[in-house]
Amino acid sequence: MRIRARAGRFRNQEEAKPGELVSTFDRPISASHSLRAYIPAAGHRLFSSSDTMAAEAPRLNCMGKPVDAPEATNSVVRPVSNAEKQARVRELMSASSGNSWDECWKEGMTPWDVGGVTPVIQHLVEQGELPQGRALVPGCGSGYDVLALASEFRQVVGLDISETASSQAKKNAEQHPRGKWVQFIVDDFFTYTPESPFNLIFDYTFFCALEPELRPKWASKMAELLSSDGELLTLMFPIDDFAGGPPFALSVEAYEKVLIPQGLMLVSCEENEFSVPARKGKEKIARWKKSSSKM
Repeated sequence: MRIRARAGRFRNQEEAKPGELVSTFDRPISASHSLRAYIPAAGHRLFSSSDTMAAEAPRLNCMGKPVDAPEATNSVVRPVSNAEKQARVRELMSASSGNSWDECWKEGMTPWDVGGVTPVIQHLVEQGELPQGRALVPGCGSGYDVLALASEFRQVVGLDISETASSQAKKNAEQHPRGKWVQFIVDDFFTYTPESPFNLIFDYTFFCALEPELRPKWASKMAELLSSDGELLTLMFPIDDFAGGPPFALSVEAYEKVLIPQGLMLVSCEENEFSVPARKGKEKIARWKKSSSKM
């Protein structure tokens, strides 16, 4: 497979947008610093829409000042950085109760979400280089890639353990022209039992979110969910060697170690020329197919 680079602009996730969760922190927070004391407490606020503000004319008192105007504040408002989000994600993952991933979505602590379709998926769809039939996107989040993959020739299931993420994905699909070819399901990937296997499975920021000891189980489930002639498409990220997570550092060898014993062979593996800027040089796009025999 030859992927041609194509120019494009990608939104900077660090830029504040209307309705985006931001913080009033006046100094950086390290990954080891606990955020529990002020997330999601009053230290966070939402930017208001300028259109909404313009539509509501303020009431003035006899001195010409707005009625009930808030007192002046010296707080500096800035977006929460990805480093701070990752620190909070790790804190939630260390909690023993509740659905940690759903808590991440409720708090807006989703540094893995690029806010739109993964560029390389858009390219592959446009080039017609992906299998048709049934497709699965585990850990689908807001469902952007699910909708991008969907067509009258490819019905796509978006699977996520977070009810909050799935609700957002369903909202995104309501007015989308491909929404009629998708289905969003809240379930645990490891216990999920579909009505039939899939011709295509796309994994991105799912494998890296799992504790390394779960990787063999992940590979076994992938082999189970994939049809005999199906394809597993893995966008490997982050290709790195740091300790701890999530996300946990990955390598091509980490995938081969667990997929080859399940009878999935590497067909191609290339640098992802379509990476968003922050992930450039840390991603590889790889395609896997079932072999005739399981090793």
